[in-house]
Amino acid sequence: LSLSLSLSLSLSLLLICSLQGVYQRRLYKELMRNYNPLERPVNNDSHSLTVHFSFSLLQIMDVDEKNQVLTTNIWLQLYWTDFYLQWNMSDYPGVSNVRFPDSQIWRPDILLYNSADERFDASFHTNILVNSTGYCQYLPPGIFKSTCYIDVRWFPFDVQRCDLKFGSWTYGGWSLDLQMIEADITGYIANGEWDLVEVPGRRNERFYDCCKEPYPDVTFTVVMRRRTLYYGLNLLIPCVLISTLALLVFLLPIMPATSDSVPLIAQYFATTMVIVGLSVIATVLVLQYHHHDPDGGHMPQWTRVILLNWCAWFLRMRRPGEAKVRLACHNATKHRRGSLSSLELSVSQGSLRHHPQVTNGNLLYVGFRGMEGLHYASPTEPELLSVGGSTVEAELNQILEEVRYIARRFRGQDEEETVCSEWKFAAAVIDRLCLVAFSLFTILCTIGILMSAPNFVEAISKDFFS
Repeated sequence: LSLSLSLSLSLSLLLICSLQGVYQRRLYKELMRNYNPLERPVNNDSHSLTVHFSFSLLQIMDVDEKNQVLTTNIWLQLYWTDFYLQWNMSDYPGVSNVRFPDSQIWRPDILLYNSADERFDASFHTNILVNSTGYCQYLPPGIFKSTCYIDVRWFPFDVQRCDLKFGSWTYGGWSLDLQMIEADITGYIANGEWDLVEVPGRRNERFYDCCKEPYPDVTFTVVMRRRTLYYGLNLLIPCVLISTLALLVFLLPIMPATSDSVPLIAQYFATTMVIVGLSVIATVLVLQYHHHDPDGGHMPQWTRVILLNWCAWFLRMRRPGEAKVRLACHNATKHRRGSLSSLELSVSQGSLRHHPQVTNGNLLYVGFRGMEGLHYASPTEPELLSVGGSTVEAELNQILEEVRYIARRFRGQDEEETVCSEWKFAAAVIDRLCLVAFSLFTILCTIGILMSAPNFVEAISKDFFS
């Protein structure tokens, strides 16, 4: 009994699924029979079509303060009712909704007005879900770049407000009534640099001199606050410590008010301030070398000798991949000697035998790759060779010029990369040299100044071991 019941249930399910496929196929044909995607889907052309609009903010991907561009990951949400896409579910059992590509049915041309994307419309066009009442749901995702005025006056404690203005590109308010739904931020992924405060929205209507009808738009404002932990640890705390250190030199109560001699603690603070100041200057110099423009000129010879040779040898530093380059150059020299000899032999015995009029040494530079498509005359065709000799020579000269141009371009790129590599390596050498020098200077100054006190060792030993 149970076996027969399960078989009957399976057959009924298969029958329903097969019938649903038939009904769905027939429904698509019926709906698309006289449908025009250019026609606004309303019962009366004098009525406006209401479109509800919102979006889901998933991620703030980038805030470009220099170019004033906000990059966000957003899923748009558009809802409207298509009068021509309705059906009676009793006539099509099991078919509760259908899906259409957005190019086959009418959809509102809602765009981001302040888009900064090179394509302008950065959304991914997906299918439109339609149910039996003609209610359409269109949810295209996209990576949107929008213009945004970013004020860094209160950096790093700034709060930025970036507007995303959406509206129809061609329809006015009498044809398309755009209504706002609150933005959804439940699936938002936190950003490492910015905290999302809120995303309020508002519906606006604007009137132009050309027309009496209003032009509605929906504007959402992304309010975000910059996270200050990184900047506090790397900017604020060092600045506060340096400022406090400078003030303590003048506010220490242990210093006697006299100009005959400088107290020991004042010498130590002054030395520390000098080290901090020199480290800032060294950091600026290292960054200047690291980001040096290759068009700004080559490195002076004395700088190359001192930094890239002497200092690099003293600090036991090598350029990245220096050992591999030397090995490759050594192997390439051996290979080049053998290949050149074989190339000269093959050219002299092959192509020059059939082209006695082409004796230019530049032919060796071209090689066989530039002459693979050329026709070589046989020794039994002297008249054809004499007629086409000038043409072959012209083609060889043209190939030679092209190869020379490509070689010049590659040599120029290699020179620029070499120049950049030299400046970056020089910056690394200066950075390592400053690390060693400042470390030694700090240790020596600390030991020298503190140990110069006559009873420093006795005082420390009594305080720690008493």
